[in-house]
Amino acid sequence: MDVWWQCEIPYPDVPHDVLAAADSVRGSLPNKWCDPKVAANLYEEVLDEFLLCDDEGMNVLAIEHHAGINSLMAANPMFVGILARQTRKVRILSLGTLVSLREDPVRVAEEYATADVMSRGRLEIGFVKSGGTEMASNHTNPVGNLERYWEAIDLIRKTLSHHEGPFSWEGKYFTHRHVNIWPRPWQQPHPRLWSATGDPYTAAEVGRRGMVHVLVLRGPDGTKRAYQAHRRARAEAGLPKVTTDNFAYAAMVYVGETEEEGRAGGSKLLWFLNTSLKSSPQLSKFLPGMTPPEFAPQVYRTAPRPAAAAPDMVNAEKGVAPASQNAAKLMSLTTEEAMQQGILFCGTPDSTYRQIMEFYDKVGGFGHLAMIGRSGFMTHEESVKGIKLFARDVAPRLREVKPIVPE
Repeated sequence: MDVWWQCEIPYPDVPHDVLAAADSVRGSLPNKWCDPKVAANLYEEVLDEFLLCDDEGMNVLAIEHHAGINSLMAANPMFVGILARQTRKVRILSLGTLVSLREDPVRVAEEYATADVMSRGRLEIGFVKSGGTEMASNHTNPVGNLERYWEAIDLIRKTLSHHEGPFSWEGKYFTHRHVNIWPRPWQQPHPRLWSATGDPYTAAEVGRRGMVHVLVLRGPDGTKRAYQAHRRARAEAGLPKVTTDNFAYAAMVYVGETEEEGRAGGSKLLWFLNTSLKSSPQLSKFLPGMTPPEFAPQVYRTAPRPAAAAPDMVNAEKGVAPASQNAAKLMSLTTEEAMQQGILFCGTPDSTYRQIMEFYDKVGGFGHLAMIGRSGFMTHEESVKGIKLFARDVAPRLREVKPIVPE
């Protein structure tokens, strides 16, 4: 199993009364509350932590979000370029530029190809369906977002892998008369592609396309259902079975010298859930086009009923909540509840390893752990200690878990 460390570089230093009064901390909180000096210190600390991961042999992962306290990584290609130059050994996963919000996927492909060459072939490319607040902050029409997402991925894949001179692209959402990027990527035909999603529809499409499938904070039930939809779609399409190396899970992870220290660190990671997920309904569940028609009645209910899931979902997969509903359920969790739900692994090296492997068994296995290792008010010193303990006492045991082909 490969391990990927990440920090979204959140900005927690906003007065509590301001956060409480804001309708959304992701999209509409005035940026006057962001002190550039504080932001500069956060960038420096987290970049040093990424470089520490390189020293310790743990892969790194960079995400992208916009206009909110949850993340200062608004320019993913820029950050990935820094990592490509500054790291030397580990692989770098961009998870990733929000391609359905970008007007020009070819430019995204150019940025990725440049980073892959700079890193001498250590880049991995991940795609994420854009969140509701980012539709507003990027002035993007949410209608057709999913179609735009897949077309952008198709265009990026072809741009990276086509080397015989210019080609043209006439799609539903993107048109290019002349595509011929320089440089071409280091890896051939292109870096490995990932996609993060939990709903059965997109999970099935990820399976048909053979991409690495990432589940983020979904717990054992939702994760297992999505993996099953992925495998079933491949079987129905007559495609060969994939190993567990095609599956990844993202959770909050912190390791301390004692159980108490590990859980104290884990509780600090919960800031990400308890504070940074706050969003107004207008910027999340009420955006047009963001929910399939058969799910629309659930969106307007305060407590959606799992039994109301559409009967014609992929092989009657039920109870998999959209990302907005999943976020709402996560915002008030305690440390114990988060651990029980499989979205937080923390404690000593031994207990953290056991928690990860128990989750692994419940979902049928996965080949990648994307660990959210710093968030909220965790200090740089605490983060460094957690990285070192995990890298030295947990990661070596996880690397012994080999890919398998499930029955």
